[in-house]
Amino acid sequence: MGQTFKLAWRNMWRNWRRTVIAVVAIVLGLILLLLMDGLIRGSDQAIFGNAVRLYGGNLQVHAPGYRDKAARLPMLPLADPAAVVQAARALPDVQAVAERINTAGIIINHGTSVPVAITAIQPEVEAPISLQAESVSQGRFLLPDDGDAIYIGKALADRLGVGVGDNVTLLGRSKNEAMRQHNFNVVGIFDLHTPEAEKGTVFIPLADAQTLYNLRGQVTEVPIFLKQIGSEAAVMTALQNQLPTYEIDSWQTLKGDLKETLDTKFAYTSFFGIVVIIIASIGILNLMLMAVFERTREMGVLAALGMKGRQVMGLFLLEGSLIGVVGAVIGCAIGFLLIALMGSAGLDFSKMTTGMGEVGVLMSGKIYPTITAADLLIRAIIVVVIAAIASLYPAWQASRKEPSQALHHV
Repeated sequence: MGQTFKLAWRNMWRNWRRTVIAVVAIVLGLILLLLMDGLIRGSDQAIFGNAVRLYGGNLQVHAPGYRDKAARLPMLPLADPAAVVQAARALPDVQAVAERINTAGIIINHGTSVPVAITAIQPEVEAPISLQAESVSQGRFLLPDDGDAIYIGKALADRLGVGVGDNVTLLGRSKNEAMRQHNFNVVGIFDLHTPEAEKGTVFIPLADAQTLYNLRGQVTEVPIFLKQIGSEAAVMTALQNQLPTYEIDSWQTLKGDLKETLDTKFAYTSFFGIVVIIIASIGILNLMLMAVFERTREMGVLAALGMKGRQVMGLFLLEGSLIGVVGAVIGCAIGFLLIALMGSAGLDFSKMTTGMGEVGVLMSGKIYPTITAADLLIRAIIVVVIAAIASLYPAWQASRKEPSQALHHV
């Protein structure tokens, strides 16, 4: 076997130009594959990371019955929010736990009214995490000691014709479904560069909402922020065991329409990934087929010298695999370096996501391409297998020929 390996390696570099061309084709195809993988993985991380910050937590804990009525933001207070917070904070994967009140309402100014989701928050907990808090364009975010303060989106402020320092009237449902209204002062405006995402939600301090909506000391939601995306299932299982009477969901299950959009995005990116693999495979197959067919006479010489058909076939199969290995090593090294460079600087997609609605907000800013060791290994194996398959058929065909026929092949 060692002798066959040495012979295959030596034969590989006898016609070094042909080998270099094949290796270059493999390297370029592999780099294209890795860049595609890195961009898809980076965009997914950006989307899910921003979704957690935009919609309030990787996970959300609600009272029984909330899930079936989630679309209308029912006012269902948690029986023991302190116990929920304590159980969540005890888990090692949890970064932060907050308390909220969510209800549907209407914001009014000078005869203009707009339906909104009213979200009452703990500013001291959510300020470092919230995407809206990071996107202040005028004024400031809410503070823990604020009273009668409201934080709204730019598109909503434009629609109402208000700015920082102006007063607006907020109308919302209380615990017993009675409508309550109160005047609030606009302390800040956020800009997500997507009007659809700026009109739908307003933020007020939790203490104000508890008083206004007759929920003193109570909340309707406990959002849980995790240290790493992807650990939702494990944390959800652990919490559900400790809190069996509560409903625990992720933003994905509560935002069905957005999940459908993201599933469509995943289908498109998967399709393009398959297309890239097919294109790269065709290029590698073509070069390897030509390289092996050109050496049919050489196979005849080896057969005339006494090598059996299976030995000739194994030799050329090994040569094709070695070319694939060399191309895979070089391609993975270059591809990894390129992704690392792009990942450190990031790729700005903010201009390209304008007008894409919620998905545009989730993909806004910079995308940081990334790749894992498992992805590199899988792509390298695919390339080596393709190179081996490309060598298999012509080598098998040539190994079946009589030496005299192979020697006269042109």
